[in-house]
Amino acid sequence: MPHPSPFTPAERIESAKVAIAGGLVAGFIGLAWLLLSRYAQAEVSWAGLRGGWSLANLTLLVNGEIAALSGSLFALTYRYAIRQDDNPQLRSGVVLAFTLVRGLAEVDASSAIAQHFWPFFTAGGESFLLFGGCAIALNFAFAQQWLKLFGTDA
Repeated sequence: MPHPSPFTPAERIESAKVAIAGGLVAGFIGLAWLLLSRYAQAEVSWAGLRGGWSLANLTLLVNGEIAALSGSLFALTYRYAIRQDDNPQLRSGVVLAFTLVRGLAEVDASSAIAQHFWPFFTAGGESFLLFGGCAIALNFAFAQQWLKLFGTDA
């Protein structure tokens, strides 16, 4: 007799809700970080953001979309990784794994070495902020039962 799949339509809907929530949170954090860093570097003014489809605005939009997609994938993985285990090391490990993969992928190694490794630290810090903030928001949503973990009366 085949084992019934735990992936019911209700579970798939919960997964979609978690992915959407993670994408929204990560997209917001990513855009906020990019805007603050660009403003701090005097590369963009607040009035300049309304200036239409310039290259700077398009790259800002694409970077925000990439952060949102990364956040969606993180949220799905996070939900399934912690579904039956309340281990803080597991939760932190998922955040750290996504942080390392995204942070290290963004950096050109030769440039980072020439700059005394600072690009690794800044890209890693940005990714940690993105995924750590997403995990905090997801944990809050799970605690409030706005979102449900796998296997909990979806």
